Amino acid sequence: MTRTRLQNSTVRRLRRIGSAFALWFALVVPAFAASRLSGSLTDPSGNVVPGATILLLRLIDSSPNQTFTDSQGLFSFANLSPGEYRLVAEFPGFTTVTRTIALADAQNQTETFQFSALASQTESVTVTADVNDMSVLAPDPAERVLVRQDLLDANPGRPGAPVSIPGYPIETASSGIKAPQYFAPGVAGDHGEPIAQFVAVGGYLVPNNLSANAHGNGYADPNIFVPQVLESVQIDGGAFNVREGNHSVNLAATYGLRSHVGPFFTVTGDQRDADLAVGFSPGLQSWLVFEASYGNGLLDRLEHRQQYKFNGERFFDLGAHRLTLFGIGYYGQSYVPGLVPIFAQNANDINFPNYGDTIDPRQKDQTHSALVALNDAWRLSSSQQLQLSGFFRTYNLSLYSDFGQGLIRQSEFRTVGGASAEYVNKFADFLSLLAGLDYEREAPRRDDLDHYGFFDPTRPGYYGPFTPIDGNNVTIGSTTPYIAAEGKFFRHISYYLGWRRDEIGIDNQDLLVSQNSFQKWVGVNSPKATFSFLPGDSRIIPLVSLSFGEAFFTEDPRIGLGSSAGTPVARSHSYQLVASKTARRTDVRLTLGHIMNSAELAKIDPDTGLQFNQGPSRLRFMTFAVRHSFAIGSVQASFSKADARDLDSGDPTPEAPRTIFDLLGTIQKLPLRLQAKGEFEFVGRKPLGTGCDVQNINAECTGTSVNEFRGALVRPFLEGRLDAGVNFLIARGFTGQTTENFYPSMIQEVVGVRIRSYASVSFTYRFDKLIH
Repeated sequence: MTRTRLQNSTVRRLRRIGSAFALWFALVVPAFAASRLSGSLTDPSGNVVPGATILLLRLIDSSPNQTFTDSQGLFSFANLSPGEYRLVAEFPGFTTVTRTIALADAQNQTETFQFSALASQTESVTVTADVNDMSVLAPDPAERVLVRQDLLDANPGRPGAPVSIPGYPIETASSGIKAPQYFAPGVAGDHGEPIAQFVAVGGYLVPNNLSANAHGNGYADPNIFVPQVLESVQIDGGAFNVREGNHSVNLAATYGLRSHVGPFFTVTGDQRDADLAVGFSPGLQSWLVFEASYGNGLLDRLEHRQQYKFNGERFFDLGAHRLTLFGIGYYGQSYVPGLVPIFAQNANDINFPNYGDTIDPRQKDQTHSALVALNDAWRLSSSQQLQLSGFFRTYNLSLYSDFGQGLIRQSEFRTVGGASAEYVNKFADFLSLLAGLDYEREAPRRDDLDHYGFFDPTRPGYYGPFTPIDGNNVTIGSTTPYIAAEGKFFRHISYYLGWRRDEIGIDNQDLLVSQNSFQKWVGVNSPKATFSFLPGDSRIIPLVSLSFGEAFFTEDPRIGLGSSAGTPVARSHSYQLVASKTARRTDVRLTLGHIMNSAELAKIDPDTGLQFNQGPSRLRFMTFAVRHSFAIGSVQASFSKADARDLDSGDPTPEAPRTIFDLLGTIQKLPLRLQAKGEFEFVGRKPLGTGCDVQNINAECTGTSVNEFRGALVRPFLEGRLDAGVNFLIARGFTGQTTENFYPSMIQEVVGVRIRSYASVSFTYRFDKLIH
């Protein structure tokens, strides 16, 4: 009897809990019934087009969905929320078709597409942004969105950047798995210090930069991605969007992920490297991709490289909530060839040996990282959305390098966590409101710099006793409210006004010299503004936009062998003028930029253990870009000139490129059903500082120009299920160009890593080419 009463009581409690949960769910989650969009696609003759790409972009947050037409030319999207969407249909050989649609609650809508052989007057916003397409979430008129079919893998089957971004060189300065260094006109990114990098998880921008990194402040490594999971890359000026904070000074790159990955495997290799990538979708709302690679690289110093990656994403639709869960796992290790003199060595270095593409065979790198991020996009109405997001990451680095003064080790382990709440409301065309609150905490532990001895060829595996130079536990935390308003008025004028306030706490615990420990709070205000003139339907008048923004990056707080704390935050003021015009499927854009940077004392020199002292600087640049789409492909070109200088000395900023030219072409329909992509990139001789000329120690050191032509030629088989291809790089020059002095000489020498040409083959098999 007692047991029965207990069971009945338990049942009643569960029922009450269930009723309370149901009431809470009904109150908290608005009762939106999902909508469905379906349609068909035909060619100009009315024949069905199977295998075409159908992209659906929700305008309020630019969140993408992608599918393909089936064998009957049909496509469908389910579980859609009400609101405005942009629908894009693409297929090789036809002009892209774009349409804006509106979905009502619980609506089943049908759209009929037909490709036209004539020039289309519509633009594909998946390729390049237009000032007309600015929004409160993406306000920068210089923004470019590059989709996968217009991008080339930067190093197929090898580590480094997953894709080549036209106009923005990315160099792997020491080969191996070491993270690449980024460049923009007049900007030497130093692995990410003034260049921000994000991962778009739903509508959440997950930061990929690692402040106060053991090797480079702002260290950001896109090598964590399996290239096949990337759908797009978005590039903007960095300083003009309140959503982009720390390190968003000269450039911000956001990697967009695929919404669906069909089952596939890809094998890529040559005589020295092999790579295997495998992907599948456990369900309609999830995908998993794995990659494993081994190789020795292209230089004389064998890398003995191992690299393993995991990328995965899962979507959940819960009433008005769209949850996106994304995860990354990465492990890599390799020997690193390193920097060697480019020109003839000076007489003082005659006894300094070169062991074949390396000055020290002990150089190596080991990294592992894990990331999990969650985004909840909560649809409050067709014009309102609330996003609640968060992420957690671990990261470990152990890097052995030799810059001419003996072997050093830079190492750390860190945890990074963050959370965000963001609200968007489009009241009308003249007013959209964005408000948000971000929190982030980076905690690198044992952020160490150690010195070892010189390489002894009689004991090649001996590292010898080390001298600790710096050892710190660092915590950098920030709390950031931000707000922005955007809209159009008087038909031809649009505006964007934004402001963010970063409250940054820095805790530097020096484990070697306790008196170098300190705590500090810094507040940074970053106003943003953009005003644009929209010509409407005019065929002659261009779109013109003027932007202003203030930005910053947190410095490395370690003191090392210095005597005082350095600059906690480096600040900048940016101005930008953009003029663009689209006519006859041709986009033309001119961007002028002017950036002023504050003086800074920070960033530890790995050889001396002292902080770098850099004066205030100024950057001026001009970029002219043109893109033309035609029936079977596209071609785009950009040319940039820049002048970056220290305002105190007047000297050029070391390692900042002054000339960049890039030409990219894609052809989807060649004889024998071949498809081709090719990119030529030229980077002019960069200034590298002073101290190379014994006769004139103040004379400017310059490196060599870099020419790269990369390409891919692919042939589909088995009705598109199998792709066989050849990837190649024809190169001349050196990456990672800088200056170093080799002990005991104090004369600087220009050093770098030779870029080797290569060719590799790849095979991709898709188990389910057509996605329904």
